[in-house]
Parts: sequence; C-alpha cells; structure tokens
Amino acid sequence: MTAIDLKAHRETFEHFLDRRGLRRTRQRELILDVFLATDDHLTSEELHALVSKEDASIGLATLYRTLKLFVEAGIASERAFGEGVTRYEVRQAHHDHLICTNCGRIIEFEDETIEELQDAIAERHGFTLTWHRLELYGTCPDCPAEAADAPRRGAPRSRPAAAAD
Repeated sequence: MTAIDLKAHRETFEHFLDRRGLRRTRQRELILDVFLATDDHLTSEELHALVSKEDASIGLATLYRTLKLFVEAGIASERAFGEGVTRYEVRQAHHDHLICTNCGRIIEFEDETIEELQDAIAERHGFTLTWHRLELYGTCPDCPAEAADAPRRGAPRSRPAAAAD
C-alpha cells in the first residue's frame, strides 16, 4: 500500500469520526497506525497482540469497537476464509485470494483474464454484476502435497461426491 493510500485511509477515518461526532483518541490512532502498517489478514486477537506491543493498556473491547468503526468507515474489510474466525484487511483495490487449507496462508492476486471471464459469464446470463468475491482453496507450495487430502484447518472439508457413470 502506498503512502498516499495510507494518508487517504487516515483522512477517511478522521472525516468518518467527525461526521459521527466521535472523538479522535490516542487509542484509535494507535490501532489505526498498527492496522494500516500490516499487509496481513488479521484476526482481532492478532491485531490486539500487535497493538499491545505498543500499548499494553488497550483492551480487546476497545479494539473490537475500533475495528467495527474501521469497517463502517470503509477502510477495512471483514473476511471469513472458512476457519470460523473473522479476519480484517485494509480496504484496497479489488483482488482475489488463494487460501491454503493446510497452513492457512493467504495469497492475494489480481488476474485480468479472470475478471474479463466473470464479466462475460454474467453478460451471457443477462446478469448485472455489481461485485464479486473469489476465494480459491487448496494447498500452498510450502505444504506437502499429501496435505491436500487432510481436513482443512478450522472447518470440515467437503468435496463434491463423485458422479456416477
């Protein structure tokens, strides 16, 4: 994320707080700084651990409320990747995800061919596409190939039944 993007997110959050009549607090500013400094898809607990390194007095309740404000302000996105937890990422240009079902690694990618194909499929069916989310699940290059047959982390694995001949 560029310095311009980070500045724009800070300004967006400040304007959001002003419109809502909410104060800019030191805790909110610190949580925002730590959140914007990461490229990861963090759980609230993971973000809290990072924030606590800077200020151990900031509690989970404050962090939960602040994350909710980030989402409402449009600077954060909530994501659920089938692990039973909500992850947060800094709102950015559209991208898709590859998720390793063994180790939980998340790889972001963009592919214009996929975007064009989705548009063509929607058009062929007379569908007006307003948004989409693409998440591909599998095994990353760092995990052994046999891990693909193991149940995925945090959720039962389901595969389509084999078609009868």
